[in-house]
Amino acid sequence: VQLVESGGGLVQPGGSLRLSCAANSYTYPWYIGWFRQAPGKEREGLAGLSKNGNPSYADSVKGRFTIGQDNAKKTWYLQMNNLKPEDTATYYCAGDPYISEWWVAGEYRYWGQGTQVTVSS
Repeated sequence: VQLVESGGGLVQPGGSLRLSCAANSYTYPWYIGWFRQAPGKEREGLAGLSKNGNPSYADSVKGRFTIGQDNAKKTWYLQMNNLKPEDTATYYCAGDPYISEWWVAGEYRYWGQGTQVTVSS
């Protein structure tokens, strides 16, 4: 299974972006997580979506980011609102059918290549 992210780019502070994650083969049902990594920092778990559609969020993005699934398109998304300069990073989606701690990168076996998000005026 390969995952492909899209939707990154340059946005001004306070702006919004919607990242998408697509799989190249049938994956339902499994757990999806969104992570980011800034230069010199560890990969950070942002949001997870369980097999039954329950979302979880890191405190750093709660209230600003929304994780979800587009069943028609068979993709997952991360809607990011009120973006801040500190949100600048490479963003990754990850998936696996067996997850106990969604925020732990090591639990996911399948990863996308990442998409860059830059928040700057």
